[in-house]
Amino acid sequence: MNEPIKPQGQLPGRPVVGMLALGFILVLLVVDHAESTPINPFNAPPVVALGSGEAPSGAHCTQP
Repeated sequence: MNEPIKPQGQLPGRPVVGMLALGFILVLLVVDHAESTPINPFNAPPVVALGSGEAPSGAHCTQP
């Protein structure tokens, strides 16, 4: 009697969309790794500078 309306074209299923998303993320990681320079750990700022004597800089709250 009342059959549901079927779409003309088939949309990709969840597994296909998930694999495409993972592939896109993988491509982004590969391009980022290829284009970036490695971090020099001896030149990097301290992660937590509590009590180190270094004045904060660069944040909007440190500007006069």
